[in-house]
Amino acid sequence: MSNPPTIEFIETLATKAGEILRSGYGKQHEINHKGAIDLVTEIDYRSEAFILQELRTAFPEHQVITEEIGAQFGSDCCLWYIDPLDGTVNYAHNIPIFSVSIAYQEGGEIQLGAVCDPMRQECFSAERGKGAWLNGVPIHVSHQTQLDQSLLVTGFPYDIRTRKENNLDNHARLALNSQGVRRLGSAALDLCYVAAGRFDAFWELSLSSWDIAAGSLIVEHAGGIVTNVQGEPDYLTSPQSILAANPHIHPQLQKMLNL
Repeated sequence: MSNPPTIEFIETLATKAGEILRSGYGKQHEINHKGAIDLVTEIDYRSEAFILQELRTAFPEHQVITEEIGAQFGSDCCLWYIDPLDGTVNYAHNIPIFSVSIAYQEGGEIQLGAVCDPMRQECFSAERGKGAWLNGVPIHVSHQTQLDQSLLVTGFPYDIRTRKENNLDNHARLALNSQGVRRLGSAALDLCYVAAGRFDAFWELSLSSWDIAAGSLIVEHAGGIVTNVQGEPDYLTSPQSILAANPHIHPQLQKMLNL
């Protein structure tokens, strides 16, 4: 069995995949629909193919779960969660808010995570037990203590038109009980912005493991709390929901989400 991956490996992998996204940004794309408002482009596949090839070469015994192809090769004792382009709708509309998200799990816990924003040349990362960083500089969640003064971020499911729990009621309630609620369109970056103290909290009701595996580790190691919206520690098992916030805001937001 090969040696475990390092934080430098995962940061470099996310950065190089991000360069693929950046090189294709603003160009005409082949756009396909996975659902009514769920898009995929050829750049998603190009980024994913690059990451898979690198992992297949370095860690052929590992299993990979990736957004576009699903589970690939290897044993699940060592598991990678890959989102090769988080924010495809933004990307397809030439909105420069998107990212690459890569996380490594071993022993049932996420050990390493990296989220690269190629347009801002920002690489957020974390290593279990060691810390969280932005371009190598330690980051920390905000110190805001009041929900009504907090800047929040959220997202909505791709089946918002048909899903009963589509988060619109929570959005309305929190818009009236916070400084504001943003919607960026990349859950991975939402989490990283919480970790860096730019947002005070993030919640969403319907996601996939590859959306949040890396970002959640980064929030936790930046001093934040990450649970599902009910406050339970498992946010990676379906049906997924997530609540990530600084320690002061987390219980206040959890209460508001469970009225």
